[in-house]
Amino acid sequence: MELFKTIREMGHEQVAICSDKASDYCGIIAIHDTRLGPALGGTRFWNYDTEDEAIIDALRLARGMTYKSAVAGLNLGGGKSVILGDNKTKNREAIFRAHGRFVDTLGGRYITAEDVGTSPSDMDYVHMETKHVAGLASKSGDPSPVTAHGVFRAIEAAAKYRWGSSDLHGCTVSVQGCGHVGRNVAKELHAAGAKLIVTDIDPEKVRQVVADTGATAVAPDDIYSAKAHIFAPCALGGIINDETIPALTVEIVAGAANNQLLEERHGDALEARDILYAPDYVANAGGVINVYSELAGWDLERSFKKADEIFDTVLGVFELAKAEGIPTYRAADRVAERRLGDPKAVRASWGEWPPRNGNGS
Repeated sequence: MELFKTIREMGHEQVAICSDKASDYCGIIAIHDTRLGPALGGTRFWNYDTEDEAIIDALRLARGMTYKSAVAGLNLGGGKSVILGDNKTKNREAIFRAHGRFVDTLGGRYITAEDVGTSPSDMDYVHMETKHVAGLASKSGDPSPVTAHGVFRAIEAAAKYRWGSSDLHGCTVSVQGCGHVGRNVAKELHAAGAKLIVTDIDPEKVRQVVADTGATAVAPDDIYSAKAHIFAPCALGGIINDETIPALTVEIVAGAANNQLLEERHGDALEARDILYAPDYVANAGGVINVYSELAGWDLERSFKKADEIFDTVLGVFELAKAEGIPTYRAADRVAERRLGDPKAVRASWGEWPPRNGNGS
């Protein structure tokens, strides 16, 4: 990989490669953009096949956080961390305290939180070494319920745009991924009267969702061809690609996973098949809203109300795409880029962050 060429092309400000031999910690911290505020993004713990794969994942996720925060109307930039290794390890305190020390060296330019393979208790270890962390177990905690609510509202918005009504009663939704977010999405869809088809690589997670919602379970590879109205990807990214798009039978794709399109051209391919795509970083912004609420001192009720706004934001993206004759993923980028605007004009609002709440957290 030509690292400097890659980060220039993707617009990143900084990439930190971090190692701590004593704890066997290897991490990457990517800062994409800090024009609107400090870069916020979770820490992902994953067993990557190659170091290049880990770097690219961190870069893509960090850029997605910039656009996610901008579209959601938050005064934050975009960043992301990845820790390379087995996220089932018991050596969590040493690894996450090492991670916290590296986060702290960035002086508040980057604020971390939980992500795939990490938890609020892991963030408590990070907090032992730095104040630049959110999603703590004692504060906003697990962002999954707020994230899932925003995704549910995005699904409702997509239904309204495609069929003229946000009522999901009798609608069949295939949900890929039954983790914290996917399970909460499934519960909200079930409460709204939707019929569910679900899958996950972990059979126990599938069993729990089936027990909660009466969903039909299918094998992981069968979820793409499942006969449904809506496909909700709530696992890892890159699952909208050359192999899966021809198999889809749905009219809408709207879910919680980050970077659902393997490449941008796959957004064009969905458009060509007349499949309405709710851009992932618009639909799943509830997670960053939840973390922002901790930084800004909001209560949980206000976080859910802010996540409700995703309904109107998604509709706005669809209307812009129609007006300008562009795919929805490009329309979402334009909404974000308009808010980012002139760097000199928006940097003046940076001064309040990190917030001075007087408790040193």
